[in-house]
Amino acid sequence: MKRRTLLSGTAAVAAGSALSAPAIAQSRTRLTLYTSWETDTVAPFKSAFEADTPGVELIPVRDSSGIITARLLAEKDNPRADATAGLPISSLVIFEQQNMLHGYTPQGVEALKPRFRSPANPMTWTGTDAFLSVVVFNVPEGAKIGAKLPASWQDLLQPALRGHVVMPNPASSATGYVTLAGWMKTMGEAGAWQYMDRLHENIATYLHSGSAPVVSTARGERVVGIGSDLRAAREKTQGAPIEVVVPSEGLGWDMSGTAILRGTRNLEAAQRFVDWTVSRRAHEISARYVGIVGRSDVQAAPPNFPPSAEARMVDVDIAWMAANRDRVLAEWNRRYAAKSPPR
Repeated sequence: MKRRTLLSGTAAVAAGSALSAPAIAQSRTRLTLYTSWETDTVAPFKSAFEADTPGVELIPVRDSSGIITARLLAEKDNPRADATAGLPISSLVIFEQQNMLHGYTPQGVEALKPRFRSPANPMTWTGTDAFLSVVVFNVPEGAKIGAKLPASWQDLLQPALRGHVVMPNPASSATGYVTLAGWMKTMGEAGAWQYMDRLHENIATYLHSGSAPVVSTARGERVVGIGSDLRAAREKTQGAPIEVVVPSEGLGWDMSGTAILRGTRNLEAAQRFVDWTVSRRAHEISARYVGIVGRSDVQAAPPNFPPSAEARMVDVDIAWMAANRDRVLAEWNRRYAAKSPPR
């Protein structure tokens, strides 16, 4: 996910008010939001939230999920943000374990699918949408080497694919880590390492984003790419000769979500923000950009997004993903990082 641009909010002034512009600006609560929302979603989310929530101005500070996570951890003892949005839940669970989150169960939460709700009471995080790791197969390039269209993760071990598979480095890509976590859930940890040892023989390189393997495969540079569900659908819609595959064993995934940071001086405004992210309006905006949203009464249907994807989401343990991240990635780096380019 390319989440690098820093954005800041702008104040909106109500026309026709008896108050002066400076007085209006001073009367609004400025809510600082650390976010890894995609760049093109920041403006519509900010505009809609401020229209629906008079008196609150949203100040988004945006970067990649890894950078935002590291920044929040570094600021743990002196938090500068009021809330966070768009980060993987596996990051929010780390914050929860370090007592960095303010518990709050938002209004309307019953409209969310169960897996999008924190199990804590009050809730410590609220899921908004899910992102998955899928397989893309370049049909003409596969025909050149005699590779068959994969239907399962095991099909990526076929000898014809030696040196023709790319996937995200899980130490630098959230999509890469959810791929690995999915394998550990479906195969068991020992079985997943055995599988990855065999898959490593077919891997050409491990790239440093969830989109890059999909793009490389869509261009015909590789035959198989493991990576971002949304980028896969987009590349196919733009005419790339690829098939988007949902492996029969299931898909690893994580959610993006919101949370209130402990110590915020703008608690009421932060609660109103989390309430808004649960709303139908917020999810309808999100559905323009993602494949799976949290509300059961809103459907996201990007062109060429695999219809079976949500049903194939494996029952991952996000708390386990957070607690074991450092250990698992250290072992992954020891075994496989030599095939990853310098960052």
